[in-house]
Amino acid sequence: MAKVQAGRSKTGLLLVVLIIVVLASTGINVYYLTQDRTAEPTAEAKPTPAPAPELIFVTIDPFTVNLQDGDYDSRLLYTGLSLKVGNAQTRNAIERNMPLIRNRLLLLLSEQNPREVTAVGGKQRLAEKILEQLKRPLDPTQPELIIHDVLFTEFIVQ
Repeated sequence: MAKVQAGRSKTGLLLVVLIIVVLASTGINVYYLTQDRTAEPTAEAKPTPAPAPELIFVTIDPFTVNLQDGDYDSRLLYTGLSLKVGNAQTRNAIERNMPLIRNRLLLLLSEQNPREVTAVGGKQRLAEKILEQLKRPLDPTQPELIIHDVLFTEFIVQ
């Protein structure tokens, strides 16, 4: 009977030790899972990139202008534009003053030579001239317009 008692006590002792090991490992896991991992950044942690700024485009409806080609020849330019602007304030100012902007563009475009605007780099030079025109204040109280780029969405010379 003593042998049976000794076997039971060894089994009981082994069971108690096993329960203690399981409880200890569970406690350690719970501890690590509940720790705030942002408190100590590791060397591997990489900063999250800042979100890209929102792209804001203002579309200017297409229009047609006469181009002068020689003394009596007349050619047509049909063009549509989009402006890449820096903020909503600039977009709102452009939309509010669209008649003034279209007038400036009409006058500028009608001065162009058809050979120059169709040449290599001619559209880029024209875009730079348009940008200069649009950066001029529309009225004395207007804040500075932030226009990054002029994009031609349509461009036909006939």
